[in-house]
Amino acid sequence: MRLIKVVHRAPIRVVKISKRRQQMRLRRAMLELKLALSQEKQETKEMLDIYKRYSTGKAQKEELKVANKQFFDLLKGLGLGVFALLPFAPITIPLIVKLGQWVGVDVLPSSFSSTNKPSRK
Repeated sequence: MRLIKVVHRAPIRVVKISKRRQQMRLRRAMLELKLALSQEKQETKEMLDIYKRYSTGKAQKEELKVANKQFFDLLKGLGLGVFALLPFAPITIPLIVKLGQWVGVDVLPSSFSSTNKPSRK
């Protein structure tokens, strides 16, 4: 009788643990996405402020270079947004990112690229 309980309860426990692990993984991914989007929002606000000052002639060349870099990051995000509208987007977007890495082209904006993230230990 005891053997039946052990065999019967173990799969349920494994399912509960794996479900909890998946929930934590999803939560962590959503928090990373939130941080990346907030960073992108802040950088875009700074870009717009620099362009505003440039139109009045008060911005420096270095600031303009930073604003142009952020503008190109914004265009990268918009380019991926087009693929998000297509069918099978969960398959096509990672494929495009992987192909970009393979060819040597950075497809993701700077706040989403893995080179900016701190390493986990």
